[in-house]
Amino acid sequence: MATIKIKQVRSQIKCPKSQKLTLAALGLKKINAVVEHEDNPAILGMIEKVKHLVVVEK
Repeated sequence: MATIKIKQVRSQIKCPKSQKLTLAALGLKKINAVVEHEDNPAILGMIEKVKHLVVVEK
């Protein structure tokens, strides 16, 4: 499978707890942090939940 890069571009302040936990599960802790994950349905669902806070590169 392909890998995707996920970059956090907005703060998690004022976000619901579920979105904060999703960012933590993706491995994002700070703004401009970048992580790489496999392109699978679980990760894509997590990205969909916090799509307003992150930018995704294939």
